[in-house]
Amino acid sequence: MIKFLDLQKINAQYEQELKEAANRVIDSGWYLLGKELEGFEHNYAAFCGTKYALGVANGLDALRLIFKAYIELGSMQKGDEVIIPANTYIASVLAISDNGLIPVFIEPNIHTYNLDSSKIEAALTEKTKAILTVHLYGQNSVDEQMLAICKKHNLKLVEDSAQSHGATWNGKVMGSIGDAAGHSFYPGKNLGALGDAGAVTTNDETLAKTIEALRNYGSHKKYENIYQGLNSRLDEIQAAFLNVKLKYIQADILNRRKVANYYLENIKNSAIILPEVLNEEGHVWHLFVIRISNREELQNYLTDNGIQTLIHYPIPPHKQNAYKEYNDLSFPITENIHRNVLSIPIGPIMDQEEVINIVKILNEYSV
Repeated sequence: MIKFLDLQKINAQYEQELKEAANRVIDSGWYLLGKELEGFEHNYAAFCGTKYALGVANGLDALRLIFKAYIELGSMQKGDEVIIPANTYIASVLAISDNGLIPVFIEPNIHTYNLDSSKIEAALTEKTKAILTVHLYGQNSVDEQMLAICKKHNLKLVEDSAQSHGATWNGKVMGSIGDAAGHSFYPGKNLGALGDAGAVTTNDETLAKTIEALRNYGSHKKYENIYQGLNSRLDEIQAAFLNVKLKYIQADILNRRKVANYYLENIKNSAIILPEVLNEEGHVWHLFVIRISNREELQNYLTDNGIQTLIHYPIPPHKQNAYKEYNDLSFPITENIHRNVLSIPIGPIMDQEEVINIVKILNEYSV
């Protein structure tokens, strides 16, 4: 079986360094908000090209804390609206609703799967305070039109960079373009921890200082709480692991692009719709997502031929039971995407024989 993503094999590359990092943390006797986190925050901010990076417990909390901080700072209030692509993973929506804000869903571009900027202005109201743009599957979702809309209407631009570590646009790394960005280091991500982990990046000092307190019970100084905060801290051992893996991410991105380019050039099955790439530097291929009308049949065929696949994501947020109030909304493009997408294996350590075999089997598939 060709695994969708072989995490064991990926992390085995760094086994000695990861063990040394773990031992260093264990021996230090300091497990939260210490030197390992400080080092990773410095290195990740430099990688993203931002002044600040703040390690938090996970990617969802990164986004939750951004909106919570904006409310504390008076930039937003409960009941305000946030524009968001309708086809995102539910975590993006949870970050908004958890803060008492209202998600306003916008259809994506059917070719790139990212938010369609041409549809934003029609959805704006006097309560709109931000756009949460999602760099879905690893491809940049920011464009000039989106930035112009934010400037014209004085909107915050928040990036959901959970899947886009290292992608760039106009020379800037995802996570440094908007006012703030949330990052996930879930184990399966391009930069993956060995457990849950996340970060916020920003160039806004006031926002950074607020989030720094909010992640730690609302406190800068122990037992003195200035906000009703959260317990959302990136622990020392995960920070140490991430510092190891950050050194290799550029090489991993290049390997992912090689796999993706081979797929794009060699998958010739007319029944399969391939993803559209706007700019090679803007896509880091967290996922390689194809689209086909009879997805279940293709998935079963691939399984029978020893290829593991996943569906990202079978049910859009507005059709989830968790958001019953939106179940009657209709977003045909989004629903088409969620009904037809299938993620095929891609990763930094796939060998050429596996990639060739996947392409061969896909090309031999007939509806």
